[in-house]
Amino acid sequence: MNNIIVTVKRFFKNKNVVTILGVILIMAIIYFGYNAQINSQVSPVRVPVAKQTIQPRQLITSDMITYISVPAVGVSSNVIRNQASIVGKYSNVNTVIPEGSMFYQDVLIDADDLPDSSFTQVKEGEVPYNFRVTMESTYGNSIFPGNKIDLYMKAEDDSGQIMVGKLIENIEVLAVKDSSGKDVFENTSETRTPAYLIFGVSEEIHILLRKAQYMNDYSVEIFPVPHGGAVDTSGSTQVSTQYLQEFINSKTVNIPIEDNSNNNNENNVSEGE
Repeated sequence: MNNIIVTVKRFFKNKNVVTILGVILIMAIIYFGYNAQINSQVSPVRVPVAKQTIQPRQLITSDMITYISVPAVGVSSNVIRNQASIVGKYSNVNTVIPEGSMFYQDVLIDADDLPDSSFTQVKEGEVPYNFRVTMESTYGNSIFPGNKIDLYMKAEDDSGQIMVGKLIENIEVLAVKDSSGKDVFENTSETRTPAYLIFGVSEEIHILLRKAQYMNDYSVEIFPVPHGGAVDTSGSTQVSTQYLQEFINSKTVNIPIEDNSNNNNENNVSEGE
């Protein structure tokens, strides 16, 4: 027994033997650690995916979801793995979730967080304007968000002469809405009819357009034209932008808004005295 113990002690005191054992141990750790990591990456995991194509702003229900098994390495950190975190959410604005796609955190939102992206795009110092259109006036629904348009005006002057001219130019269309306020181009499975163009204008132009829409006695018609496009003015008098603006302002009046707060304050002071 003592001979065995002595032999073992001599064995481990040999530097070459210790070095070889150390190398073997390190290689074993690397081998098994690498295999464990590879197995964890390629092992299949179940994730929820879209059972059908989901359109923007659509409420997601359980029947729209199915499960598939994929290697763990193919599932990024922002993929939602729990169906309960998906059902009851809405697909984000302008986001189509294709059939078979995983659900990502940044494409699902709550109903209260659904924004109207058109109004968030209105520039500082401008106000949004809903301009009424038809399928015909949008050239068969050929005016898209991001397009630039000019607004032309047609009207009769006091003598009954028809006049046509460019009222406003180079306006960027922010959205095209149907009569129920839905974006015409955000849904790929529905055919929606354009009813309004949404764009931003200065307060001065906003008031000008509001005035024009009430000038029924002068048969005022305002219609969009792709920026730089030509308009048929045959049979009418072509007039300048300034002339049209002066014509609108001359036929309408601005009613000042009275500030009653000062009067109320004065009355309150008088009553107190």
